[in-house]
Amino acid sequence: MRALIIVPTYNEASNLEIILDRIHAQQPGVDVLVADDGSPDGTGGIADRLAHDDPRIHVLHRTSKQGLGSAYRAGFAWGLERGYDVLLEMDADGSHRPEDLVQILAASEAGADLVLGSRWVPGGGVVNWPWHRRLISRGGTFYARLMLGIPVHDATGGFRAFRRETLEQLPLAEVASQGYCFQIDMARRVVAAGMSVVEVPITFVERERGQSKMSGAIVREALWRVTVWGLARLVPPPLRRSTALSLSR
Repeated sequence: MRALIIVPTYNEASNLEIILDRIHAQQPGVDVLVADDGSPDGTGGIADRLAHDDPRIHVLHRTSKQGLGSAYRAGFAWGLERGYDVLLEMDADGSHRPEDLVQILAASEAGADLVLGSRWVPGGGVVNWPWHRRLISRGGTFYARLMLGIPVHDATGGFRAFRRETLEQLPLAEVASQGYCFQIDMARRVVAAGMSVVEVPITFVERERGQSKMSGAIVREALWRVTVWGLARLVPPPLRRSTALSLSR
């Protein structure tokens, strides 16, 4: 199976070459697409240099910082057009260990429509995370499970693999969410479509270089979108229609 790892970047000049070397040390047969959002620190130029020397590395230049979800949608389109069988999401900062790729790829090749690298299943974990990051991650997944009924233990994680057929069945053009919310959104759509989700344990390691992209806005977006989706799921369609009519009068 031809596998493509999509690595979104914004100001990851200190991390990019390191993570690409680690990926290909573990999985020499995979290709990597660096989707750079116009990084002012020169990340895009580094990616171009690496791609020039290694045919397994490709670069998608985007003109501005448009968000994680937008970068992944563009990367999915790029990979689907070129016939890849498995498309993976992976961070550039080293928090997702390339050593965990083997089990993610194995689960995908075994037939899982979506494979989640999970921090919160037996065997998984996090390293060097403060308590508030653990609370946000675990609390976000608990809230998503409660509101959306998705049977996963790590809905916000960004280390995952989609089979080609999975993405082709999803309305990617309709996915407007970003950040953690994008990961929840994609998982709920796979579950709603009746496709299979498999979680494999990973160890998440907090970045050593550069700045985290986590922000209060990302958390707030996830909270309100999950709430809206959850209410839409819980309220019967006839009641939603009658409520909408009442409000429009």
